[in-house]
Amino acid sequence: MASQSHSIDLDFDHCHIWHPYTSVINPLPVYPVARAYDVFIELEDGRKLIDGMSSWWAAIHGYNHPALNEAMVSQMHRMSHVMFGGLTHEPAVTLAKQLIGLTPQPLQKVFFSDSGSVSVEVAIKMAIQYWAALGVTSKNRLLTVRSGYHGDTFAAMSVCDPVTGMHSMFKGAITEQFFAEAPARRFHEPCTEEDLSDIRIMLERHHLEIAGVIIEPVVQGAGGMRFYAPHYLVRLRELCDSFGVLLIFDEIATGFGRTGRMFALEHAGIVPDILCVGKALTGGYMTLAATLASERVAETICSGNPGLFMHGPTFMANPLACAVASASIHLLGSYDWQASVLRLEAGLRKGLEPCRESRCVADVRVLGAIGVVELYRPVDMGVVQKQLVDKGVWVRPFSRLVYLMPPFIMLDEELGKLTAAVCDVVKTME
Repeated sequence: MASQSHSIDLDFDHCHIWHPYTSVINPLPVYPVARAYDVFIELEDGRKLIDGMSSWWAAIHGYNHPALNEAMVSQMHRMSHVMFGGLTHEPAVTLAKQLIGLTPQPLQKVFFSDSGSVSVEVAIKMAIQYWAALGVTSKNRLLTVRSGYHGDTFAAMSVCDPVTGMHSMFKGAITEQFFAEAPARRFHEPCTEEDLSDIRIMLERHHLEIAGVIIEPVVQGAGGMRFYAPHYLVRLRELCDSFGVLLIFDEIATGFGRTGRMFALEHAGIVPDILCVGKALTGGYMTLAATLASERVAETICSGNPGLFMHGPTFMANPLACAVASASIHLLGSYDWQASVLRLEAGLRKGLEPCRESRCVADVRVLGAIGVVELYRPVDMGVVQKQLVDKGVWVRPFSRLVYLMPPFIMLDEELGKLTAAVCDVVKTME
């Protein structure tokens, strides 16, 4: 389909726009997009790319979906935004009902925010304020595991992996948290006492300082795309209860079906005290996130000084974002999304398997609609990105990882082209 957009001024972009994780001195190339629809990103020059990233894991229904478009337009005619302080509206109430209905029973309180990083900031503040309300002011730090990623704002960054999160660059400016070794057992492997020994030791030594443990359940995302044993979370829940520490799950990347369950916590069958969701919440249409808390956490916070939770983003519960998020959740429930994710899982396993034969590949792993090719050396982004685009796919590697998180609606033929392109490009790295 021909593009109807105006030409993008790439010279201006190059000179004045700072893209994520790039240098302004030696910037990586950017590719001008004219439009996006279904699972395709159409560039201004007419090339059509199969999107393997779901726009950083958010566009689970693909692009330009009629049901989500209608939800946005309909809500726009009623109200695009209104402050949430002292006011409420139907889209927020409906979305909160849906989130409470989808998550385990103890999670009954919903706090909306405008990004995944902020939802983590909210969760951390909740954990600290919970203990302050109980008069335990010493519990004001977090414990987490290495190889994690929780966002780019300061509190969120403080619980990212100390190395890949570049803590040394901001030493003295961010809170120093506690770190245990990452779960070592793979997804289908049993978890042993030895696997929990490091985090147990940290809790034994520091539980009087630890407000909460924060972790990405089952899948560690941008910190390394690692899949680990769900049973680790079962034992972690027991340890948190034993040492009097709150448990926080960051499901920003895994929520809404990505691992084959609505939420990754379902693989373990346990419930955190606080849950963060975002990314796919709106189907990739608008920025929105939420932090869900148990009634115990919420009521404790509000029973202490100052009697309320101290946070309130300007665009909290934006009606447009809430309306499209509600439509996205409804759309997810209107078809057998689990069958779609299982189909994608099978296609990713089959399609990425040839990468194992490459000498540069350390591992190939798949879980749900997530496929990962781990290399021995970091990729040259400037070279690899162009090779992938030239093959008609959009994949954004980082460090030593070439990974795929396709939209759930992707057809087998499109997935086959996507995985074949990845295998071809990986082979050139030998």
